[in-house]
Amino acid sequence: MPVQAAQWTEFLSCPICYNEFDENVHKPISLGCSHTVCKTCLNKLHRKACPFDQTAINTDIDVLPVNFALLQLVGAQVPDHQSIKLSNLGENKHYEVAKKCVEDLALYLKPLSGGKGVASLNQSALSRPMQRKLVTLVNCQLVEEEGRVRAMRAARSLGERTVTELILQHQNPQQLSANLWAAVRARGCQFLGPAMQEEALKLVLLALEDGSALSRKVLVLFVVQRLEPRFPQASKTSIGHVVQLLYRASCFKVTKRDEDSSLMQLKEEFRSYEALRREHDAQIVHIAMEAGLRISPEQWSSLLYGDLAHKSHMQSIIDKLQSPESFAKSVQELTIVLQRTGDPANLNRLRPHLELLANIDPNPDAVSPSWEQLENAMVAVKTVVHGLVDFIQNYSRKGHETPQPQPNSKYKTSMCRDLRQQGGCPRGTNCTFAHSQEELEKNVFHVGLTFDLLRQVGKLFQVQMEFQTPKAVFPS
Repeated sequence: MPVQAAQWTEFLSCPICYNEFDENVHKPISLGCSHTVCKTCLNKLHRKACPFDQTAINTDIDVLPVNFALLQLVGAQVPDHQSIKLSNLGENKHYEVAKKCVEDLALYLKPLSGGKGVASLNQSALSRPMQRKLVTLVNCQLVEEEGRVRAMRAARSLGERTVTELILQHQNPQQLSANLWAAVRARGCQFLGPAMQEEALKLVLLALEDGSALSRKVLVLFVVQRLEPRFPQASKTSIGHVVQLLYRASCFKVTKRDEDSSLMQLKEEFRSYEALRREHDAQIVHIAMEAGLRISPEQWSSLLYGDLAHKSHMQSIIDKLQSPESFAKSVQELTIVLQRTGDPANLNRLRPHLELLANIDPNPDAVSPSWEQLENAMVAVKTVVHGLVDFIQNYSRKGHETPQPQPNSKYKTSMCRDLRQQGGCPRGTNCTFAHSQEELEKNVFHVGLTFDLLRQVGKLFQVQMEFQTPKAVFPS
């Protein structure tokens, strides 16, 4: 039975014996399938196959090179050179350049803290999706043919995510939200806020989960009547737009009738809240992509759910909607963004490298790359990731801006109802209600000081008036 693979954050230790990699006993050896095991455990295998997915190991274990990229992350002594005998000198040169590029990129994974082979990467210059993709690349075995195919796909994926990150860095978060909902409304749909949208979808499910077929008018009326006690702002128009969103997502089986309105029936695969909600979310993401918007999983989670607990859910939807053509389209969108901003960091120099990565075949059955193609891809991905990190550290407004106090901000003297009832607030820092007891107490304290100050000013004003007003003189 195959062994369960380790989590991606545990890439600094052997997933079989759980010992941290080192340069003596537990040398990390990456296999063609991208699983990395220490040499001691590898020599103990009964079959010459990966213990995780049973992929055959085609190269002699003693010939497989040590993964120096991982060794340098655990502070081990890494030799300057490791002799690998390939077919000819030319292949060796291409291999050495590609290997050096991967090792340079791996330094972005150097943990700031952590122990027992688990990396703590929260404060890395790279986002979590970038870290995951980079870990995949670092574990590729370039000597094996399958490992080179995987390395090419990993480089392409890393380049595609780099473009997305650069576009996100150039977007204004305030405008992003407005542009998204404008795009949704332009298609005759609507999002009513995390709490209200969830209730509306649950009521649609309640009406149709048993296979019932209703006209749009009856369905909308049912939802509005049930929703009004909690959300007085619910209207037939707004709920009709929510139903339209589900209609665009092809959640309904529509039966047309002569001289009467059509009947709508939920398709069988969408008769659970999880399935219906996923298709609903995917439709909004699709609309955003059509409008040329790039939104991070964290932003999506905040916009659609009012919290950050649905990042993985949104990331999986984004990944599923990506197509092989998405990368090239994103490169064009980045070029337009850079033309609009003047490109102070000269990011346009990355375009040839991004186009090279976009042309890599993402198919798992793709033909094995030549050594020259492998070198070019590794040089390209190293260049674009370096470009992203340089931009974040030296040019990104998001990295250097300090939050400015909001003009005409109100004192927050009561707790946010959305946070209390739904566990999250879609307004974030712009909310006029408190999101923690500490924030509430601080604002109440400020309000108290303000009233005290007003009282003192009032007393001073009263004393001043008494001093300036001439007193009446009465005869003795």
